[in-house]
Amino acid sequence: MNAEFTAPYDPTTDTQYNRPYIDIDEWRARQGVRCRYVHGGFRGTDARFSFFFPEPEHYEGRFFHFVAPMQNHEDASDSLTGLKDRITFALTHGAYFVETNMGFTTPFASFPDPTMMYRESACAAEYSRTVAADMYGPHRPYGYVYGGSGGGYKSIACVQNTATWDGSVPYIIGTPTSIPNTQTIRSHGKRVLRHCFDSINDALEPGGSGDPFAGLTDEETAFLHEVTDFGFPLRTWALNNLLDDGSLPVVRPLVDSDDDTYFDDFWTKPGYLGYDPNGSAAWDRIRFETKVVRVHVPGRVGDDIDTHATGANSSFERMNGVNGMGGRPWIELESLPEGDPYVYFATLKVTSGASAGFEVPLESRAGNVVTLAPGFGIQDMAERLSAIKPGDTVFIDNSDYIAIQTYHRHQVPRPGEDAPKQWDIYRDEHGEPIYPRRAKNYGPGFALSGCGSLQNGKFNGKMIVCLSQMDESAFSSQADWYVNKVREWAGDDFEDRFRVYVTDHAIHDDGEEVLDDTHLVSYLGTLYQSLLDLAAWVEHGVEPNPSTRYVIDGGQMLTPNDPDERKGLQPMVTLLADGLEAVHVRAGEPVHLVAEARVPHGAGMVVTVEWNFGEGEGYGTRSTFDGIWDDGERGVAETEHAYSRPGTYFPVVRVAANRHGDSDDRFGQILNLCRARVIVDA
Repeated sequence: MNAEFTAPYDPTTDTQYNRPYIDIDEWRARQGVRCRYVHGGFRGTDARFSFFFPEPEHYEGRFFHFVAPMQNHEDASDSLTGLKDRITFALTHGAYFVETNMGFTTPFASFPDPTMMYRESACAAEYSRTVAADMYGPHRPYGYVYGGSGGGYKSIACVQNTATWDGSVPYIIGTPTSIPNTQTIRSHGKRVLRHCFDSINDALEPGGSGDPFAGLTDEETAFLHEVTDFGFPLRTWALNNLLDDGSLPVVRPLVDSDDDTYFDDFWTKPGYLGYDPNGSAAWDRIRFETKVVRVHVPGRVGDDIDTHATGANSSFERMNGVNGMGGRPWIELESLPEGDPYVYFATLKVTSGASAGFEVPLESRAGNVVTLAPGFGIQDMAERLSAIKPGDTVFIDNSDYIAIQTYHRHQVPRPGEDAPKQWDIYRDEHGEPIYPRRAKNYGPGFALSGCGSLQNGKFNGKMIVCLSQMDESAFSSQADWYVNKVREWAGDDFEDRFRVYVTDHAIHDDGEEVLDDTHLVSYLGTLYQSLLDLAAWVEHGVEPNPSTRYVIDGGQMLTPNDPDERKGLQPMVTLLADGLEAVHVRAGEPVHLVAEARVPHGAGMVVTVEWNFGEGEGYGTRSTFDGIWDDGERGVAETEHAYSRPGTYFPVVRVAANRHGDSDDRFGQILNLCRARVIVDA
């Protein structure tokens, strides 16, 4: 079987986006690179676009087209710097850069026709070719579309419905059943497991027992099995104190408005977690009235708010009520429930005074002081908070937020609906759901409204998918569903059309800075290299490195430790302390640390190494390896360190590889890390 593709949509026949105009055309300097900036739109629509063209001597006949997770602004990438500066990446790699608002001027407007997103993108991309031909001479530029998270859905929709682009790099992709289900189960885990994360994570660290279930209660054990089998990466719980609930605060009001009986059913009907009076949901439920002692509203830090954020984890931040404040607001209350009240995203409703009726979510507590959550969609947060006075009464209720945390149990796909196999954990031996099923499954609707087309595995050109092995929002094991859809369609052409590269020690966010650099690396180097490899594949027939090999074990994606078995692009690294993964030493006794890094054959060379000894000092200066072999594909680095105080430490080594062995190529550093355990006795 061969993969045949016929585009359902032809932008040359579009009658909505067929009258382009240019309102800005000027030369600019960007990071020392001169470029031509073109801005415009399509008459009679809200569609806007921006193009950044390199000088002719730096142009190689292609463009990179970024699609953001949330549509809204055609200049969203213009303010980015450093490794996130995707415009400069394009300009310095022979390409011009395209970005559009996908037809919308507000990110959460009603979308009567979500196909507008890929249609407007295609029409803008085709028009960019006209501008490029006028600038560089007659030719058809190669085009590559890419995007992550919500932009992953969008980039797939682009190449699934049109022949405009020659290739695509969707990254950290979800499935039609991801939203809100991967967010709800993560939030549920943060609540149910919050008292046992230390033991879970210690078991998984070097030198740990390897049994994260040891010492857990029956409910904790059952849920850890559930969330692990559903796809949440087990190692990602190491970040539990740093992870938020992603888009769940955004999605919950949509469920509330469309399935409002769910929240009452959760507490009153059999088959729902809240019905059990002895379960953790009932124990954590808060319905509590108290009074205000004082309110703190931080001053504004400036008039300019970044309403154009494009990051995989930052796109929703543009609608937060705390935008522009110089910190988080907080409220001191007369009292709170005793013990360990679960206030995370509980609703605080003001019931008296000038702000009566105002509702705001909570984030945390310290004594009787509650810190407020960002407040998605609250436009007048500072003003309403400032009107709250001492003595005003408030009511705190977390019932709805606890209820939404197990909504996924009641969203099992119906017969005939294609979905990841991880959903089988919620079915009995006859294939029937073990929990009551709600009248509507929201996942496909959310996915469709965000991109205009559900994934079917078909696409134009070639595709490289980039996944994060520790992705907390778009579980990498569930993304295997899409890989299999492509394999089913492409058949014998699969290897000629498709690659998937997995970055270990990476999560959902596509930032340069990571939440915890002793556990995580940025995957941006892999993303940029994938774009370059895609271009070489399409334009010159240069086969990219083989896909990362993995197996799906229940809900976990597992990859080999040997880079020549794992393949893909990422270097693999081991770290031993005195020859062991975990070692006991005395205070002041030097520990000999040895790191060995290996690059998959054909992926490049090891270039730099950095050390963090686990004492909170951060990484030291980048250095080269002490020895390099196998044409640069293997390197060894050694160092010694003495710990002066007793305790348990986790030294970390971080290594970088580059396709051409160039440590100064800022966009081409592909990272990985490894940890060891050092137990220091007095």
